[in-house]
Amino acid sequence: MSGYEINFDGLVGPTHHYAGLSFGNEASTKNRNHLSNPKLAAKQGLLKMKALADMGMKQGVLAPQERPHVPSLRKLGFGGDDHAVITQAMRTSPELLSALSSASCMWTANAATVSPSADSADGRVHFTAANLNNKFHRSIEHETTSQILAAIFRDERYFAHHLALPPVALFGDEGAANHNRLGGPYDSAAVQVFVYGQQFLGGQVAPKRYPARQSLEACQAVARLHQLDSNRTVFVQQNPDVIDEGVFHNDVIAVSNQQVLFHHQKAFFNQAQALNEIREKMALLEQDLIAIEVPDQRVSVGDAVSTYLFNSQLITRPDGGMTIVVPEESRQTLAVWSYLNDMIQMGTPVDQIKVFDLRESMRNGGGPACLRLRVAVNDAEFNAINHNVLMNDALFARLNTWVDRRYRDQLSHQDLADPALLIESRSALDELTQILNLGSVYHFQQ
Repeated sequence: MSGYEINFDGLVGPTHHYAGLSFGNEASTKNRNHLSNPKLAAKQGLLKMKALADMGMKQGVLAPQERPHVPSLRKLGFGGDDHAVITQAMRTSPELLSALSSASCMWTANAATVSPSADSADGRVHFTAANLNNKFHRSIEHETTSQILAAIFRDERYFAHHLALPPVALFGDEGAANHNRLGGPYDSAAVQVFVYGQQFLGGQVAPKRYPARQSLEACQAVARLHQLDSNRTVFVQQNPDVIDEGVFHNDVIAVSNQQVLFHHQKAFFNQAQALNEIREKMALLEQDLIAIEVPDQRVSVGDAVSTYLFNSQLITRPDGGMTIVVPEESRQTLAVWSYLNDMIQMGTPVDQIKVFDLRESMRNGGGPACLRLRVAVNDAEFNAINHNVLMNDALFARLNTWVDRRYRDQLSHQDLADPALLIESRSALDELTQILNLGSVYHFQQ
């Protein structure tokens, strides 16, 4: 196997709390106002990163963003010094302060869409930050996301960065959570599969209960920006019925790695037709699609959503085998755990299961795949990356020490108005930029 797929996991931020901000994400809304543990959340994420690095994977760290986001509060009419701004917001609009304190950028599957150089006409790796227009608390992320990605992938000979799409529903973009890449070696051409929830210009079927966050028009725009070949690009509509059951992104109902697509029987609209198009375009690259379709009678959509079975990570180990990384909730649900163990015996490339406790993330509606952004690179591109963000023994120890010193082990909604929390968060991020060599990606006053 040539080339590398680097998993960049989002480091949970110091203001991690349960606000129930994500309508359509049932885990998020169900756990609204529960006490959170930011320290535990960050350390759970670090343990997953380190475990994958120990398996021989290339593993990176994406920094959190400044929260509470005082500049946004000022734009919305709150004035005075930073403490006064936060105090006013808590007094007059606590929900707004909660939204602008969200640590949701830890779900880096939504950070951007990434197209490797092997797929792009100009031979560069392309990044488009997601506008996340559907949710206010996430729509403020893309500017800092772009700066963090540019601080990691700096060399313009190898990397191209695009601004987020216009922030309107027509171009609603949720990033790599609705994007798959199917093929062979990571540094060879592959088929890029964009999954959308709704088409605005032309109007196909749409969900009725929950919003379709990704538009076809956004997918098409990103494909153009990334200079993709239409013969290796597929646009597939997500089944609107499963969106109404809480499948807010494609990565809650399907996940891919190289030639394998692991998906539910009800994942896509006109599923047989969609799979045939993917299969035909992969054949042009002399690659066979291995579709592992989970029958609804084995695992219901409800169980898939509650356990985040498909929000797993499929990774190729250095020995060539594939591992599926699942949350502890998948082991605790009989139907899901039974299917996973049966799948290992099916003779597919997936021959190992790894289970992680990600309770703090899961309660807010994000599992293993939500926490990571995949970037496929060749040797030259890998060497051009800012290596300070790549996980190893030294970075793991340093970040754990940083979390122990900087994070609280309990956070309630009322704590968001504590002026000390803002100071603590800014001091933590200031130190983190030095650890990860990110330069001036934050613009707050110390």
